[in-house]
Amino acid sequence: MAILILAGLVTAFAGPVDAQSVQLRDLGRIQGWRESPLVGYGIVAGLTGTGDSPRNPITQRALANALGRLGSNLSPEQVRSRNVAVVMVTGVLPPSANAGDRIDVNVTSIGDARSLSGGVLLMTPLAGPDQRPYAVAQGPLVVGGYQFSSQDNAEQRNVPTAGVISGGATIEVATEARTLDDNGQLVFVLREPSFINAVRIADAINASGAGAPAWVADADMVRVDTRAAPDVFRLVALIEALPVEPAGLARVVVNERTGTVVAGGDVRISSVAVSQGDIHVSVRQREEGSQPTVYGGLNPDLAGLVIRNTSITVEEDPGDAVITFPNTTISDLMEGLSRAGIDTRGKIAVLQAIRAAGALHAEIVVQ
Repeated sequence: MAILILAGLVTAFAGPVDAQSVQLRDLGRIQGWRESPLVGYGIVAGLTGTGDSPRNPITQRALANALGRLGSNLSPEQVRSRNVAVVMVTGVLPPSANAGDRIDVNVTSIGDARSLSGGVLLMTPLAGPDQRPYAVAQGPLVVGGYQFSSQDNAEQRNVPTAGVISGGATIEVATEARTLDDNGQLVFVLREPSFINAVRIADAINASGAGAPAWVADADMVRVDTRAAPDVFRLVALIEALPVEPAGLARVVVNERTGTVVAGGDVRISSVAVSQGDIHVSVRQREEGSQPTVYGGLNPDLAGLVIRNTSITVEEDPGDAVITFPNTTISDLMEGLSRAGIDTRGKIAVLQAIRAAGALHAEIVVQ
């Protein structure tokens, strides 16, 4: 009967959630359920003269070792080919995997190869953080670029020295994530530490009627007692589907390289006056050559003269603006600055100045 009740609760809470709510699984993860990186060192063969240079010692050694394992005894100095490249192979081991499952891998050149297009990765073991091999990768690469060259002419598109093998690695060692900790408790870890969200998550679990009491252990951790739950996995499914209304973080993210500003529309600023304008000073230098003209023969004592002229120009930006904002939000501020004709980089400078003045009540993250 308890299992049926839990199943009904999962069905009830798995439906659409409030417009301002999200499912609990979007706020964090169950402790113990994490992915692990995999890395390996291998060889890509079958290239059309775009691989590592024949005298590359790393490639010579790797290819000699690979041939030696196949019964061919060659010294590294005897191995010279432009059709192979030494690569690093990376992948991600899922939290739970069975032997025979396949995962995607990324292949990147670590030598001086010009392109991996058309290459085939030879069998490469992939090890985890504990240095144990968990998967084996092999197969043809899919490269999203190319590079062709002839004498002094070359044409390249995207990055031809990196590729992907979809399902190119086979799991050899089964892995199983731990759902419960050493005390037999279910631990939910928040992605963004927040006491407000932690309390709301604990309250949502206690109000779900699952019979598994939850309490806040820290700003980034909520513990659940699973001793009364007849089926732990149905309990996990119930908890992950619970609707929770998270408290938003007051944060503004700016990227100065691309001129991008991203902020929550409800991030507020106090009353502030903004004056924005620039004076541009440019210094230009021009070099001119003066060659003397000789009549009636060649004079070896004469030489050309290089004259360097410098000019300075001062211009005032016609887009100067003085704007006053009452207590408002970031979205209103951005709209007002746009109407004033201030570009994106100018908006970033204004945001940083407002934050320094103490009128912006949010954290600015500069990427």
